[in-house]
Amino acid sequence: MKERVAVIGAGAWGTVLANLLAKKGHPVSLWVFEEDLAREIRETRFNRVYLPDTPLSERIIPSSSCEETARGCRIFLFVTPSHVTREVAERFRPFITEGSVVLSAAKGIENHTLMTVSEILPQALSHIPQGNFAYLSGPSFALEVARELPTAVSLAGRSKAVAMEMQTLLAAPYFRIYITPDVMGVELGGAVKNVMAIAAGISDGLGFGYDARAALITRGLMEMSRLGTAMGASPMTFMGLAGLGDLVLTCTGDLSRNRSVGFRLGQGESLKEILDNERTVAEGVRTTRSVHDLSKRHNVEMPITHQVYRILYQGASPKYAVHELMSRDPREEQESSGGREGVDWKS
Repeated sequence: MKERVAVIGAGAWGTVLANLLAKKGHPVSLWVFEEDLAREIRETRFNRVYLPDTPLSERIIPSSSCEETARGCRIFLFVTPSHVTREVAERFRPFITEGSVVLSAAKGIENHTLMTVSEILPQALSHIPQGNFAYLSGPSFALEVARELPTAVSLAGRSKAVAMEMQTLLAAPYFRIYITPDVMGVELGGAVKNVMAIAAGISDGLGFGYDARAALITRGLMEMSRLGTAMGASPMTFMGLAGLGDLVLTCTGDLSRNRSVGFRLGQGESLKEILDNERTVAEGVRTTRSVHDLSKRHNVEMPITHQVYRILYQGASPKYAVHELMSRDPREEQESSGGREGVDWKS
């Protein structure tokens, strides 16, 4: 029998990854926050709250007990919303041994510390060696992976051996994984793209068309790369799956929760109205505050992020925010080439 894996978090993405592993022959301990949902999954083999149309493997053992979920597991896959990742990791800490491997599939930045998940988990689970952590990101909708549609994602880790082990663990004929050592780049790409998806949704909700959306995606990529470079990431990471790939997906796909939030804001709904009627988490709402604060900390210009922040947290009008973006001072597209990009002005 293959190795037992603990999947922590039974939202749509956690449930899909648990089912993927189970279909590959792994017994999976699935930690479910709600006891009634854990019981329902055991009895019906469906997660009717977060993934209602996908039958779940009998190899998935749901539980709301941390100790029971962790028993017999060496590999722990955290798929929790980023704002509760620290709390959940601390609950699991007594049951995760030093030799365990911890893989995160969460995307976001903690509001009060401005830490990425790759900084939160090693702090909460400080007895685990840094090389034993890895981080999954990149363009993927849970529903499409559940339907076994072709998907390619990125996985970052400081240890190539651990990254390769996790790559093998999760790889499937429909789920291709590329590995990279750029942990910070992969983490920031997965977080900042949610802010840009809200912006793209607002633009679409206002009826501004494809031209505006293309501009937001392109300039959003520039903002992502600026912040990432300031924080030590490789600019090339943002041209790959965790950057451009995830950005295109979440800014254009109808399955994107963050784009949906933005679209409804553009249509005139208030943020409170939207959030009051949503059970699933749109990470970009909280992440916008964190990315905005990080841009100030690192003195990085991020005008799209700034306007999304003003709409979400300062009551700014979406139409006026777009007007402010479009009326900024004229500038060069590559503001600081200085010949370093290989092309410069001749006169």
